[in-house]
Amino acid sequence: MPTNVRSVRAPRGAQLTARGWQAEGPLRMLMNNLDPEVAERPEELIVYGGTGRAARNWDAFDGIVESLTDLADDETLLVQSGKPVGVFRTHAMAPRVIIANSNLVGRWAELETFERLTRDGLMMFGQMTAGAWFYVASQGIIGGTYETFVEVGRKHYGGSLKGRWILTAGLGGMGGAQPLAATMAEASLLAIERQQERIEQRLTTGYLQHFAPDLETGLAMVRQAAAGGEAISVAVQGNAAEVYPALVERDIRPDVVTDQTSAHDPINGYVPAGWDLERWRAAIETDPAGVAEAAKTSMAEQVRAMLAFHDAGVPVLEYGNNLRQMAKDAGVADAFRYPGFIEAYIRPQFCRGRGQFRFAALSGDAGDIRKIEDRILDVVPDDAALHRWIAMARDHIQFQGLPARVCTLRLSDKVLAAQAINDMVAAGEVSAPVAIGRDDVSSGTAASPNRETEGMKDGSDAVADWPLLAAMLNCASGATWISIQAGGGVGVGYSQHGCVIVVADGTDLTATRLERVFTNDGGAGVMRHADAGYELAREAAKRYGLKLPFLDR
Repeated sequence: MPTNVRSVRAPRGAQLTARGWQAEGPLRMLMNNLDPEVAERPEELIVYGGTGRAARNWDAFDGIVESLTDLADDETLLVQSGKPVGVFRTHAMAPRVIIANSNLVGRWAELETFERLTRDGLMMFGQMTAGAWFYVASQGIIGGTYETFVEVGRKHYGGSLKGRWILTAGLGGMGGAQPLAATMAEASLLAIERQQERIEQRLTTGYLQHFAPDLETGLAMVRQAAAGGEAISVAVQGNAAEVYPALVERDIRPDVVTDQTSAHDPINGYVPAGWDLERWRAAIETDPAGVAEAAKTSMAEQVRAMLAFHDAGVPVLEYGNNLRQMAKDAGVADAFRYPGFIEAYIRPQFCRGRGQFRFAALSGDAGDIRKIEDRILDVVPDDAALHRWIAMARDHIQFQGLPARVCTLRLSDKVLAAQAINDMVAAGEVSAPVAIGRDDVSSGTAASPNRETEGMKDGSDAVADWPLLAAMLNCASGATWISIQAGGGVGVGYSQHGCVIVVADGTDLTATRLERVFTNDGGAGVMRHADAGYELAREAAKRYGLKLPFLDR
């Protein structure tokens, strides 16, 4: 993949560079994905997650920018795996952009075919919000990670992780949220990271507090803090495939064990044990199959250690990176004996219609985010968890690129919040329109048997109809831009998912868009779980007045 040293940064302020805000929104968020404050390797168009790109190559990026700049309010741009392929006349309520990333026909949906097509310049890996143009740096996952850690405390430790410590690995674009999420959940955390530059980046952004020169020092720091009821985060440079087994051998027991390496990509996302970075990077170019084999062998060792922690009574969870599958492929037959985070801790929220809500200030003005937060707290006065989260986020989360906030809301409250934001834009209370959406880790727009849909009650883990239906429903409801993607989070062949965003520009037409999109998007998630037989979802469907024929017969 050719590289380019130019720097990309989204425009700020209220002056348009496109013909209207419905095109300006995706244009700015695309560019924001490649802001040096946001992207991991922007010179290669890589945003996060191993090789998750915002565009296929620089020519394609330029073509997307030119198309969006000239896009009319009754036209729709089609993007195929990061390349602009057509602009068509549609209508004002249609999406301005429709994106399809990384999708392969079932029999061919495996890494070897995908890598060949990528080398031939025919596809790219869009991850989740990289190719969907709505990545907001590590903050994007911090809310969900915090919610997961809090639930671990409720379920296993009498309501809190205070006085406990977490062992994890990986400080990339996703894993980099773990240290801050842990301390916000009152736990200490020890993170193992192979690449020193990632540790430095998390220290710079404030997501990580300390770097320890060696494992012994790091262990001492987190254990001492936990014993005193304090919450600190410490990183140690090392390889999880070596460190985890060493801790098991020494009978050192963390209170929680997880992992957020980019294990879904065994070529680009996981350094084999015993390899230095120079050898790894060179081998990616000369022997990618050999890298993948060595990485999976190392993952197997890490998972065997995690199973040993599990057998010792430690809560162990996979955080959605397909580590268990890679270990199983390498011979760990019982890799799935410990659970994934959705099945173990988050699914009840999905059933109730509670999920992520994120908004980005296209103005670039951080003050707009604070005003919006205040308004959301006013319109959702009875959600104590939301109020606590916003207070902590203000104190601890540093903005990267365009200011944004991520929170978790009930279905009906998403609609209220979205409409309140649109009203603020209309009244001039914020300085420019606002992009509102979520990531792809949602209740109805992901089919991922090793993550979002693992262990579904009716056995429908691998049914991919649901995210496709939800995506088409969001198109019909008036989303500004939408993506249908495969492989994000867990790797090629293991998932189907979608992302949706609406630009709140203060118009009456957008008020209609927002009401329909956020009612229907959340409703699709409740529908999916109600159909699978979850009583919590069936109760939520009745509470929200959803028309679900299978419940009425």
